Amino acid sequence: MVAPPHASSASAQQPPSRLDREAPLGVFDSGLGGLTVVRALRARCPSEDIIYLGDTARVPYGTRSGETVVRYALGCARMLLGRGVKAIVVACNTVSAVALEMMRVELDLPVLGVIVPGARAGVAAARGGAVGVLGTTGTISSGAYPRAVASLSTRAEVIGQAAPLLVSLAEEGWLEGEVPRLVSRRYLEPVIRAGAKCVVLGCTHYPLLQGVIEAEAADLAGAPVPVVDSARATAEDVANFLEERDQGSRRTRRGSLELLVTDLPKSFTAVAERFLGEPLGDVRQVDL
Repeated sequence: MVAPPHASSASAQQPPSRLDREAPLGVFDSGLGGLTVVRALRARCPSEDIIYLGDTARVPYGTRSGETVVRYALGCARMLLGRGVKAIVVACNTVSAVALEMMRVELDLPVLGVIVPGARAGVAAARGGAVGVLGTTGTISSGAYPRAVASLSTRAEVIGQAAPLLVSLAEEGWLEGEVPRLVSRRYLEPVIRAGAKCVVLGCTHYPLLQGVIEAEAADLAGAPVPVVDSARATAEDVANFLEERDQGSRRTRRGSLELLVTDLPKSFTAVAERFLGEPLGDVRQVDL
């Protein structure tokens, strides 16, 4: 069920106490791809309430300037802050690449991204070998994954490959068959040929195509190639963060999920349920 548009400002509600472990987690993305992170969070941290904001009116962020991405990201984060979240999870590789540090400076609460968890899982999976990364053009050109991997290992090389068509395939639901197989193979071939020992899915859309990507990578390499789902890696990172700071929810019921979007395209329900992996509840349209 979709609620009518509703304006909201960050000043409408006060942020939670730093000790409010039962406050919700705030998650945002430029569109709906970040729902794969929500899906992973609900599996790994089932008792946490989550508020998700998808900036569907201004998607994609990957083609925007860095200054614009920072401005959009701060607007999304402040709306979530105004709704009383205890931490913000940036479920967008583009924002994680170019705006994360500015957000941490500007916002008075923890901000976690998707790139470092994915890089960490990739380094572990590659076992000292080269780490392959599939991502949007903006993420790959930002150099964020090479920087993250370099901070974790001085030995691991990063082989990045922009794979923009995978976003369209995921949103259209083309998850099996010849078209996704051939597109995945085209993007994977230079990565595997260059010696990558694992492939990191550096876009939150890509986990929907993980089966096809795994099959094509194995065929190209002649052996199984680990494929890292950065959404799951991020959920694990968030769970560890909450546990280390004793900020995890202690409720026994399943956490709630509130969905906010800045626009409601016609295909919203079908696409959102595909990414989330469960039926939608109420969805509210908001203005930033």
